[in-house]
Amino acid sequence: MSATEPAQAAVTPPPVPGTKPFSRFEWMIAGRYLRSRRRDAGVSVIAGFSFVGILLGVAALIIVMSVMNGFRTELLTRILGVNGHVVMRAMDTPLTDFDAVTQRIVKVPGVTNAMPLVQGQALVSGKGEARSFALVKGVRGADLLKLKPVASNIILGTIGEFDTSGGVAVGSRLAQTLGLALGDSITLIAPEGDTTPLGTVPRVKSYPITAIFEIGLSDFDAAYIYMPFAEAQLFFNAENQAQSIEIFADRPDAVRDLQPSIEQAAGRPNYTSTWQQDNQSFFSALQVERNVMFIILTLIVLVAALNIISGLFMLVKDKGRDIAILRTMGATRGSVMRVFFITGASIGTAGTLAGLLLGVLFCLNIENIRQFFSWISGRSLFDPEFYFLSRLPAEIDVSEVVLVTAMALGLSFLATIFPSWKASTLDPVEALRYE
Repeated sequence: MSATEPAQAAVTPPPVPGTKPFSRFEWMIAGRYLRSRRRDAGVSVIAGFSFVGILLGVAALIIVMSVMNGFRTELLTRILGVNGHVVMRAMDTPLTDFDAVTQRIVKVPGVTNAMPLVQGQALVSGKGEARSFALVKGVRGADLLKLKPVASNIILGTIGEFDTSGGVAVGSRLAQTLGLALGDSITLIAPEGDTTPLGTVPRVKSYPITAIFEIGLSDFDAAYIYMPFAEAQLFFNAENQAQSIEIFADRPDAVRDLQPSIEQAAGRPNYTSTWQQDNQSFFSALQVERNVMFIILTLIVLVAALNIISGLFMLVKDKGRDIAILRTMGATRGSVMRVFFITGASIGTAGTLAGLLLGVLFCLNIENIRQFFSWISGRSLFDPEFYFLSRLPAEIDVSEVVLVTAMALGLSFLATIFPSWKASTLDPVEALRYE
């Protein structure tokens, strides 16, 4: 060691107490700036608006994204539970060998069920002058029992002896529209009727209602009728044949991979379509709407973050004398910057956590909240006629909640950097010149 080293060590100034990053004194000063005082009322008001803006923005994002997820899940579950994931139709010749084709398709790996189907549109009537259009689906009793959205939601009657009952199962909303109850007769009018010397006469026939179901999807409950397969063949002039075969897969999202195997297993000329192709426009519209809502609601958080910037600039201007005194007492520029960073980030963090809590609690109780506001207003806030579902769904996606929280915190932290840096560059001499 040289002789000059001890001297150099002796003249090295000790570190200024309290300048350690994010030390207690920095948190203490930031906390005092956050506490409202009469002469800082303008700054406190802006900080309050920023807090509320971030809270509402985060809560709204979580609620809207969860409701969108709930809509998509409910619609997929109910639509895919009732309608086939893949529909196979015959080409060239009628599908008279539907039994053999169905048995071959069921053996395809990944296929859980396949059922032949006869279906058609019909005008239906009940008591009085009530009329409606319905989709009549002819299915076998064993296949209907496998349609869980229908079989598990029979509210009146039974489908245990469906094939031999001679009656039909109708949706609850359709029965209500027509003024019918269990055991009443429903009249079906098919446009493709019998040919007579006077031309084609629509076929008219009445059936007793042996079951009433309520899937929970308003379009289905208001327009679906299930008829025994053999009776549907007669009613729609499709004796000894099926119009299509609906196939259900264990992985609905991967049905396109099954299409070649299904077409090959059918062993006859055919063409297939998947639920994704049949409902592409509907689910694409849902996805676009979801993305647009995310962008719009993110702007709420962004505006609240900009309020943090304006509030901090006002605070820096108001605290110029305090900053100068801190600098003359030994506080570094980094220390001053961290004080104002903590001040702004605290507003953003508190608003984000409060919004997260509010959003999650709202989603967990969204149906009760809807019913409460419907009771207060005396009006239906979620009409199944327009929204497909009979209840308001919400499904919280943890990854989306984390993304929204991280985005809100990130915007809040970014908003504090520039005003905090401006505070750290304040010249103590200029700040105290006119004091």
